[in-house]
Amino acid sequence: MKKLAIFVTFLFAIGHIYAQKIGVVDTNYVLSKLPQYKEAESRLNSQISQWQSDLQKLQADYERKREAFENEKVLLVGEQLKMREKEVVDMEASIRNTIGARFGSNGEVNQLRSNLTKPFQDQIWNAIKTVSTKNNLGIVLDKSNNISVIFLDKKYDYTDAVLSLLGKNISKDEKASSGSVSSGTLKGKEQNGRISPKGKLKSTQRKSLGDSAEMK
Repeated sequence: MKKLAIFVTFLFAIGHIYAQKIGVVDTNYVLSKLPQYKEAESRLNSQISQWQSDLQKLQADYERKREAFENEKVLLVGEQLKMREKEVVDMEASIRNTIGARFGSNGEVNQLRSNLTKPFQDQIWNAIKTVSTKNNLGIVLDKSNNISVIFLDKKYDYTDAVLSLLGKNISKDEKASSGSVSSGTLKGKEQNGRISPKGKLKSTQRKSLGDSAEMK
């Protein structure tokens, strides 16, 4: 009897799922088409490039000091030797810390990207709910999140409907609010020097620093 009840429940669940009208939305595509998001992302990427450039200069300076120390340490004695060695060690530690704080998996760049996308993701989510209600959708799949859609009839793809709805909202009042979130917050971070780069250093940097950096 217990097995029969479980089987009936399973059939009911399957039948309920198949009774739902299913739609598909590509949220990454929608996000990439939002003008305010692209502008904010462009500013962030510009700051990231600048930070990478600064880090590369610091790395080059470290390499020069380290090479000079290696060549001259046979001539150094006592406190002079210790001071020069400490200078190289401290610079290497500083580079490691900078990479970890800005480029690491829990670094500022990932946090800022998350803060950057969240308000836009909320807008997309609200638009999806509106489109789902309008079209009586019981289930909505996100095509951008590794969903394997072997075949999809265009009439079940609501990406354009969501994007169209977002465009209308932004043209009215969302533009001002989302602009203040993306640009105001971002610019504040930029002025305080808190925007973090996301990317890989060159192979020469990784070689000298080992596996201390986790880069994009």
